[in-house]
Amino acid sequence: MLRFNFKFFALALLTLMVLISCKQEARQPKNIIVFIADGCGFNQVAAGEYYQFGEKGKAVYQSFPIKFAISTFPVDGLYEPQKAWKSFAYVLQKPTDSAASATALATGVKTKNGILGMDSTFTPLQNIVEVVEQAGKATGVVTTVPFNHATPAGFVAHNESRKNYHQIAREMIFKSTIDLIMGAGHPEYDDNAQKLQEPVFKFISDSAFQELKQGKIGNDADGDGAVEYWTFIEDSADFAGLVSGQTPERVFGLAKVISTLQFNRAGDKSADAFTVPFNKGLPDLRTMTQAAINVLDDDPDGFFLMVEGGAIDWAGHANAPGRLIEEKLDFDKAVQAAIEWVEKNSNWDETLIIVTGDHETGYLTGPGAKTEYDGSTAFSVEEVWPALKNNGKGKMPDMEFHSHGHTNSLIPFFAKGQGSGLFKGEVDGTDPVRGKFIDNSDVGKVLKSFFNK
Repeated sequence: MLRFNFKFFALALLTLMVLISCKQEARQPKNIIVFIADGCGFNQVAAGEYYQFGEKGKAVYQSFPIKFAISTFPVDGLYEPQKAWKSFAYVLQKPTDSAASATALATGVKTKNGILGMDSTFTPLQNIVEVVEQAGKATGVVTTVPFNHATPAGFVAHNESRKNYHQIAREMIFKSTIDLIMGAGHPEYDDNAQKLQEPVFKFISDSAFQELKQGKIGNDADGDGAVEYWTFIEDSADFAGLVSGQTPERVFGLAKVISTLQFNRAGDKSADAFTVPFNKGLPDLRTMTQAAINVLDDDPDGFFLMVEGGAIDWAGHANAPGRLIEEKLDFDKAVQAAIEWVEKNSNWDETLIIVTGDHETGYLTGPGAKTEYDGSTAFSVEEVWPALKNNGKGKMPDMEFHSHGHTNSLIPFFAKGQGSGLFKGEVDGTDPVRGKFIDNSDVGKVLKSFFNK
């Protein structure tokens, strides 16, 4: 008589469950939303949480099941975990810029600083927006800084220099088949959202701007043989009007401000958060995100959307703690809006949300950092890199900046939804302070892998 082998049966069942789980994780998400908090490291996240909640770990994405650190160095850089915590100056060596990091996030390939959508030999790379468009999905990019700044441009354009704004604008508007672009960079308005006497065509040429406003620019964006023209919007009410209801096929939203929605407004940049009056008549990132999703989700095949909190980086460069917190909370509200959309109009079995950054800016620590530390003296990590001091909800935490530039520090990565488990297989190492980390190029590789089967 045959005997039932319970241990063998249990092992076989467990193996089958793992195989089924892996297969499910590898399934292509219908919708992908990538949030990039430009210049945001672990301490920038903590600063926002202390101000908003009075404690760490409360940001909406902290509950996501996939949480890692992420390395950001460019192709000619490196991150060595042990060295990073033995010298205060280590992370100031060879940091990435937003162009190189956005390219890695969008293509899965590292490149040199300043280059967009190309490798270090200036060979164009296929980005995730192009991959998703070939799969028949809608695509879009949204930012709080100029629409063709490094991060949004890194997901759409291919250029030897991030500074070639007019060339980049023409590629994004005339040549790409992306369905939605929203951001700043309006030539007729200043940083306070006030009309200029003479336009400043820094980010877009006069001719391209006029054609865009007149609705004369279009191409066969969805491959059906018909030309889809851009619908141009610039008024705050028009952004808000896209949050619900019917929408055009393609939308170009240019907010009435030249460089940033709020960061570069007049007033004391060293002031506490929310004490300097905001620019009026402009959308916030939450509204832009809701509008973008409402435009893109009309595609039955799904969509890809990149949303950037771009001025978090500007606040880091300026060492402006109050405006850093303003920009960070604006970003978090946009993430919250996307989560609400998933839970009301989609589900986590068909939608993937990623929240990360492109690099850290400002070298932010708590007060009293030992900036001369080189490993020759016995100090703990907490003594050298002190935590921000929490002063309670609604109050500015105590913090210090140690750079006006970027650092090579690890930054946070969060993911939830269909396919998010694949990032567990991309761990590149373990940092003694931040734990397991992946690389920014791994993000692009995983995103593109959904479509390369």
